This record gives sequence, structure tokens and C-alpha cells, in this order.
Amino acid sequence: MNGADVVVQSLVNAGVTVMFAYPGGFSMPLHQALTRFRDKIRCILPRQEQGGGFAAQGYARATGKLGVCMTTSGPGATNIVTPIADAKMDGVPLLIITGQVPVSAIGSDAFQETPMVEVCRGITKHHYLVTNVNDLARIMQEAIFVATSGRPGPVLVDIPKDVQTTPVVPVFDQPMQLPGYNGELPKAKLADVEKVAEAIQNAKKPIILAGGGIIAADASKELFKLVEKTGIPITTTFTALSAFPREHRLSLGMLGMHGNAFTNHAVHDCDLFLALGTRFSDRVTGKVSEFIKHAKVIHVDADPSEINKVKAANIPIISDVKYFLTELNKIVTPPKADLAPWIGKIDEWIAKMPLKYNEKSPYILPQAAIRELWRATKDKDVIICTGVGQHQMWTAQFYGFSKPRTFLSSGGLGTMGFGLPAAMGAKVACPEKIVVDIDGDGSFQMNIQEMGTCVCEKIPVKVMLLNNQHLGMVMQWEDRFHASNRAHTYLGPYDKPEAFGKGEGDFPSVRYPDFITIAKGYGWDALNVSKKEDLPAAIATMLKSEKPFLLDVQVPYHEHVLPFTPPGATVFDMIRE
Repeated sequence: MNGADVVVQSLVNAGVTVMFAYPGGFSMPLHQALTRFRDKIRCILPRQEQGGGFAAQGYARATGKLGVCMTTSGPGATNIVTPIADAKMDGVPLLIITGQVPVSAIGSDAFQETPMVEVCRGITKHHYLVTNVNDLARIMQEAIFVATSGRPGPVLVDIPKDVQTTPVVPVFDQPMQLPGYNGELPKAKLADVEKVAEAIQNAKKPIILAGGGIIAADASKELFKLVEKTGIPITTTFTALSAFPREHRLSLGMLGMHGNAFTNHAVHDCDLFLALGTRFSDRVTGKVSEFIKHAKVIHVDADPSEINKVKAANIPIISDVKYFLTELNKIVTPPKADLAPWIGKIDEWIAKMPLKYNEKSPYILPQAAIRELWRATKDKDVIICTGVGQHQMWTAQFYGFSKPRTFLSSGGLGTMGFGLPAAMGAKVACPEKIVVDIDGDGSFQMNIQEMGTCVCEKIPVKVMLLNNQHLGMVMQWEDRFHASNRAHTYLGPYDKPEAFGKGEGDFPSVRYPDFITIAKGYGWDALNVSKKEDLPAAIATMLKSEKPFLLDVQVPYHEHVLPFTPPGATVFDMIRE
């Protein structure tokens, strides 16, 4: 074998069947090797490296399996830096293989040379520059193991071209060299589990918070059992929205900056806060000193660095959250106090501060479009992806997720352009499911080129585009904090820019670009809808199509995502109107 064959055989040995790769001068041997293994690995050609990285993430997030992407050196490799950082923030198992200039040329500023290990040192879980072909089989084994074990994350393997072409007799089962790392998840001590069970028994106003760690650990069933067994209301972080059924009687939906007002009030008033697999993001806590200040805090996380990092815990537990919940469910009993008054108080907040929008608006409001999509798909096998912006938060608020790994979105990094390629990867991973990207016109255009991949690779994703001609979330902050002064957030043609500078009007007189023409140019089916009465039929048409489909929903630009707690503020500073 040569080194390139070793790389591909290592992927096959690890059970990889799909990867996303864009070729170039210093990764050509790897692509040639892939043609020799085409019966084992499907190699999908994205239209840009970032699209390939997010498609690999979509594959990984939808399945829990390793996502694999590959690029050439230099600009190809730097194009994939954003998906790497995104995967690190959200704990996604990702293997990134990059070509590199020959070993002898490293450090000479050779054509398309970039020191990728140095570039990515702070945004990877681990990283390798392979300079000896004899190390390659071992390094590939280590990289895959590190990416998928412990708290998952991205691992970079940078491979010079001469290492790819050098002959070698590989040893695929040689021992790994990972001093200080065994990949095993820590397990809670029985005494700590008993402390939690006792705290639950003594609570009068408890709340459970489920974080993204619940999804990563595949612990949704154990979480559901705990809620049913104890009767404790539950809220989730943004990344954990699909960890618990939103329609459940004890579900409070999302907390935090754009979380429900009633949820945030319940969290503020609780006396026991059981946080499971969460890192206490600033989007969750707001002003840290005021967050859950009246509660006994139990924090369970597999990553020791997260414990006491943001919020001090009364009972800190370093553990695999699935193991912890399994053990807790064996001994836990409901609180001794009657929870009816507590749940009744929450019901009062729900009645007083419901999540709402103007249902009498003459226009299709984004919230209404998402709710209509939910009604049309709630009984189907569906995965929802989003880009980043207002549409992302409205999806979190108004789409009632019920099954784990059915909501894929960029949480920690907040990367525009995530939605379409992630949907592409999810559809490849789960071809039997309907995959819909709910996107905004700003975010969608960041990786619009992947429409070509969807057609050529026969990946029939759906895109419901909430088209308001603006960078909506930035525009909302302009309205709230900058007197509605438009500072380069309007995406349409400037036929009357002064009107948009003043925040007047509902729709531009000209829509730009013409997404229907673009979609059809790529070979997609497409439909434009602007009337409320036409929306249900348009969504039905999109869902029935067997081809990639773009539904361009024209929405007014002046809608805000509410409620909204400004950064560093508290529940009492929340903007609701």
C-alpha cells in the first residue's frame, strides 16, 4: 500500500461508509485511493470545503457516528476551519483530513502551504501532522478514537503529499500512543447519586435542565424516565431541544436569552436546579450572579473543565450523564412535598406570558410559517436543520421537537451557512427521513452553492426559506439598541434605501435575489409563496416532492424574536413586546 491507501483502509476498518471531500493538488493521491475503495466508501463532492465540513457535521449530528471530511492544503484547508471550530463548540465527532505540501517543503512558504496544526491548535480536540508514513495507520486509529470517545470533538490529521505516495507495509492494529487519555467516560459515585436523590426528595420547587450532553450521550430515554418518575418540570438548552418531547405536560421548552418568559421565571424561582450535560452558556445564564441564585445547584457533566467554570455547584458530579441517570432512576423517588402548587405557579406564568405572535397579521409571519411546517410534519419522520439568525430562534420556539437528533443547528459558534450543507449530510445519513432546512436569506446564501451537490448527488433535501431581505438578528439589535439605524443589514436592492433606514414599510418593492430562478438553475423544484392562505398547500407540495425543493416564503422584515433578554441582564429585564 501507499500512504493514501492506508488512510482509506483505516476509514473502512472504522466502519466509515460516507465522507465529504474536495480534491486539490496536495490531496490527489487520497482521492485516487478513494476510487480504489469506491465499493466501500461513498465520497461526496461538495461545492466548497466549508459545505463539506458542515455536511460531515450534519451526518454526525443526525447519527452520533463519526463525520469525515477532507480537503487539500492551503486555501482548501483554511476553508474548513469554521466547521472545525463549530464542531469543537458543540462537541461533534468530526475527522478532518487535509493534504499538505511534501515534508521537505514544510516551512518554506511553498505554494499552498498553510501550517494547519498551528492554525487549528485551539479549535481541535487533537491534531496531527504526519511526517512518517510508518506512523500513519496508528495515527488514523488514534484520531478516530479520540474524535468519538469521551466528549466528542474534531480531530485534524494533516498529511504531506509525499507521505500519501510512499509505499509501506501497514500495521493496522498496533497499540495507540495516547498517554494520559483513555477515552473512558467518568462514572458518578453511588454516594453522589444518593445525594442527588435526597436533594430531589427535599425539593419544593425543582427544575431539571437538559443540555446538549443528553443528546451526545443518547440519554433521552433515561431523562424521560426521570421526569416521569419524579414529576419535575423540565427545560432544555438550545442544543438539547430535541432531547425531550416539547408537547409533554412537564416540558417548559427552552430557557435563556430567547427562551420562554415563563420558563425563565420558573428557573429564577426554583429551589433545586438539576443541570445535566450543559456548560452554562452565556445565552442560558444572562447575568451569572443572578442566575438560579435561590437554588441548590446540581451540575452533572462528563467534562471536568465545565464543572464550577461558570456557576458554582452545590453538588458537582463528573460523570457520563447516561450512566448517572441510569443509576439515579434506580433509587430516586418523587419529592416529599406536593409539587402541585409549584406547577400551578408555572401554569400561571404560562397563562400570563405565553409564547405568541400576531396571528391576525395580513402577512405570513415567520413564526406562523414554522408552526405550519410543524403541523404538517409532526407525525412524520423528520429532521429539521437551520441556519443562524432569527429563523433559528423562531424554530427553537415554535417547532415542537419530540425525538432526539431531529434538530441540527449551530449552537455555540452560531455559524451562518450551516443549514443547507448540514441538511445535506443528515439526508445522506438518514435517506428514509424528510430533511428540511429552515433558513434565512442571509444565512442561506453563505453556502448556496451546495444546491449543486444536492442535485448531482441525488440528495433531495427541502429548504423553507424565510425571506425578509435583511440580516434579521443584527437588524433586531439595531432596532433595540441603535435607534433602528440600518448599518449594512439590508440585503435587497437599494431602490428606496431611506425607507429601510427608518424602518418603514413591510416589503421591498423588488425582491433580490430571485431565489426561484437560482433554484431552478441548479435543477431544484421551487415555489414562491406570499399569501397566508397559500402556505399550507405550498408546504404540502414541498414535502411531496421527490427532488430537492426550495420554498421561498416572503415574510415581513420588522418581526422581532421575543422574548429577548439582553446580554448580561436578568429575567426582570426581559423584553416581551
